[in-house]
Amino acid sequence: MLTVTGASGRLGRLVVLGLLDAGVPADEVVAVVRDPAKAADLDGRGVQVRRADYDDAGAVAKALAGTDRLLRVSGSELGGRVAQHGTVLRAARAAGAELIAYTSGPKVETSALAVAPDHLATERLIAELGLRGALLRNNWYFENYDAAITRAAETGEVVGSADGGRIAAATRADLAAGAVAVLTAPEPAPGVYELGGDEAWTLADLAAAVAAAAGRDVAYHDLSPEEHARALEAAGLPEGAAQFVVGTDQAIAKGALETGSRQLSELIGRPTTTLAEHVRTVLAG
Repeated sequence: MLTVTGASGRLGRLVVLGLLDAGVPADEVVAVVRDPAKAADLDGRGVQVRRADYDDAGAVAKALAGTDRLLRVSGSELGGRVAQHGTVLRAARAAGAELIAYTSGPKVETSALAVAPDHLATERLIAELGLRGALLRNNWYFENYDAAITRAAETGEVVGSADGGRIAAATRADLAAGAVAVLTAPEPAPGVYELGGDEAWTLADLAAAVAAAAGRDVAYHDLSPEEHARALEAAGLPEGAAQFVVGTDQAIAKGALETGSRQLSELIGRPTTTLAEHVRTVLAG
């Protein structure tokens, strides 16, 4: 069985659909979700939809029964997700899974990103449990910038504090395709995969791409961290969220999202989606 946790989420769903498109029989795919109603379409295609709350070890063990290869899509509950990851990893070990793929973050050993410590702790737990881990260190999603792209086309500006830091973002679809390739490889292939776009770009490049697609002038304004936080809060972002965005830009300025890796395009057998392509897609609605 190929099992995907978080299968009703935006990435997990794409992986499940990708497995079906790759020819994996639907009854050999397990979609683990908290709310089966959100995966009714997958159930309708013959996928085994199993319910589990990741805080319930018994339910998780039941959901992972028979798992040969697992994709553990990282949780979203900061502060509690490492424990939840551990519950799933121990259940996978008990099920005898031969490969555990985990959606980690880029360069977690040295990253200043706020999400890096949880990812690193989970990677270490995989090793401590003696599991064969495929560590899918996914870079930032292109989709994280969709609102900024739309806003830039309207206002003529991109605002940030990332200086000239480069971002090797990739679309969820490309990263999902990478996960499918790892899960369906003829032989299990544990190891570290630094996954992101072939092209690393700056926020100034993002402004230029929006300008080209929208047919108007768009400028990037690089602010100090304090100025950036005030601008975000003035735009209605809560203080905590504003600090997260500013912290991310500061990490980007230090190279957190520039890996120089082309492992993703090698896995999926084609170039990754470019910045210009994604911007055009977003602005086309």
